[in-house]
Amino acid sequence: MANLRDIRNRIDSIKNTRQITRAMKMVAAAKLRKAQDHIIQMRPYASKMKDIVARLVDNSSEEHELLKVSESIDEGLFIVIGYDRGLCGAFNNNLFKVVEQTIESDYAQYKEEGSLSLICVGRKAIKYFGKREYNIKAEFPDFFGDLDFAKASEIMTIAENGFKAGEFDEVKLAYNEFKSVIAQERNVESVLPIDPANLIEEEGESDFSKNEYIFEPDIDKILKKLLPSHLNLQMWRAILESNAAEQGARMTSMDNATENANELQEDLELEYNRARQSAITTEISEIISGAQALENA
Repeated sequence: MANLRDIRNRIDSIKNTRQITRAMKMVAAAKLRKAQDHIIQMRPYASKMKDIVARLVDNSSEEHELLKVSESIDEGLFIVIGYDRGLCGAFNNNLFKVVEQTIESDYAQYKEEGSLSLICVGRKAIKYFGKREYNIKAEFPDFFGDLDFAKASEIMTIAENGFKAGEFDEVKLAYNEFKSVIAQERNVESVLPIDPANLIEEEGESDFSKNEYIFEPDIDKILKKLLPSHLNLQMWRAILESNAAEQGARMTSMDNATENANELQEDLELEYNRARQSAITTEISEIISGAQALENA
């Protein structure tokens, strides 16, 4: 049995760890509230943008390059949104495994031929895929320290320019979608070419699509301007969803760590009391034995 000093030191160490995990949980909770507010504020604009683009695509007479589907998929690009820090459970690894499963099931040949590229966002994604012989086209470490729409647009611009130049025939976006504090959904979505069917809202026809509008200068020119904006907004939405999901995962992970620390402290305190009682019993027995020896002398 460990001596009393060792047990006492372990208890003190666990108390210090619990204070840290509890503080990190509170910080994650505060950041989660802000992240949720950003998502709520963004959703009406994103919904209206999707509605307008859907209406323009439906009435356009030209085949825009961002809507053009290649006859064969020879080059692919994955944009993987991880995170910069750990201590959030399996948040990053769960997404990375889904990405690898998708690649192995649908793009294994392209990976072997070197025609599959990745854009990694966050240090964890860069470290994970960098060790696994993937062709990383661009890296964005320390991305979530200061969230910026311009930086998110820069990522999509790389994918968009590559798609227009024929460097990529298809672009997919992988990220964690926030569902609740304890639940995140791993999504791998196709963003290029833009699928008009994905622009239609599930709820049905909107007020915008019921009305007739006159567009100036004309539909095709407006659509040419709005399609890149729509892509940038999709990237920004994925960034905000991933940020909220990460804070929720860290909050849950730190809460579990705090509970585990409480349980471990209780077990150690019980062990400490047993050891202390044993030491007291032993000392009393020695005193009694010594007293009896003196009486018999």
